[in-house]
Amino acid sequence: METVTLGTGSTGPLTVSALGFGGMALTPAYGGLPAGDALAVLHAAVDDGITFLDTANVYGDGTNEELMGRLLADRRDEVVVATKFGIVHGADGTRHARGDADYVRRCAEESLRRLGTDVIDLYYLHRRDLSVPLSETVGAMASLVEAGTVRHLGLCEVTAEELREAHLVHPITAVQSEWSVFSRDVERAVVPACADLGIGVVPFSPLGRGFLAGAVRSAADLGPDDARHDFPRFDPANLEANLALLAEIEAAAHETGITLAEMSLAWLYAKGEDAGVTVVPIPGSRHPERNRQNAAAVEISLSAEQVAELDSAADRVAGGRSRDRTWVSEGREDG
Repeated sequence: METVTLGTGSTGPLTVSALGFGGMALTPAYGGLPAGDALAVLHAAVDDGITFLDTANVYGDGTNEELMGRLLADRRDEVVVATKFGIVHGADGTRHARGDADYVRRCAEESLRRLGTDVIDLYYLHRRDLSVPLSETVGAMASLVEAGTVRHLGLCEVTAEELREAHLVHPITAVQSEWSVFSRDVERAVVPACADLGIGVVPFSPLGRGFLAGAVRSAADLGPDDARHDFPRFDPANLEANLALLAEIEAAAHETGITLAEMSLAWLYAKGEDAGVTVVPIPGSRHPERNRQNAAAVEISLSAEQVAELDSAADRVAGGRSRDRTWVSEGREDG
């Protein structure tokens, strides 16, 4: 597996595998796995050279970090681990963001304990707390770098303006946001800002929550508790329209002799190259063979015509990526 420099923070460059692994795939959101099987998936990913592992304190209410910790106990020197804080779930099921300084420090201590490590390689603000000055949140994160318990700082779902503000407080190494053939809003302002500042981009859900890997072929594929019901693109009318687009993308992939997932990931690498940013997608699967297929995308180069074909499909996606548009950068970017 090729390695790349994702970005550079105050402690130097962060070198990661060109493809990462999104740990959320191993939580119950999309099915989940018994802990032993999930750990085997992680070991297989690292064996295949996928050494950039992404988790968060809210994935499985901390159990995902604990799972990562079981891997780190044996293979800490082989991997780069990223985790996140900032999303709080209320007892009534509602969610909000929190970013006050005391909360930042407490979350970091809890994540370090669950991960069983003395340092977090990349620590993200999962969502911005609009009630707290961003300088306070990032300042508290910077104090963790100064203390040596965090190496690099990242931000999730921030606008270009928020990114520039945070970068003045402390160098930001990476921005994580949804970016895929079906989610291109970050290309307008966030990605150019990253290119300007030398900050890497980590696309989450680069396969459209499994959609761009062919995991959903009809509404019947979504069980009653499937987390994808929360996203407008999976509403029945939108899903039908998007399945038609998926067929176009799949036909292009078959013509090229690669899988749908490989086509979708190769498109992201091409878009990153065009934009002048390092792109490290973090798809995740419960199946090791699919993670190996994803890894193969690192070596695939699409022609300009193929990229344009997928761009055309992207322009016709039905449904937004969040019911609450302020929860993602798109809503705040548009005002």
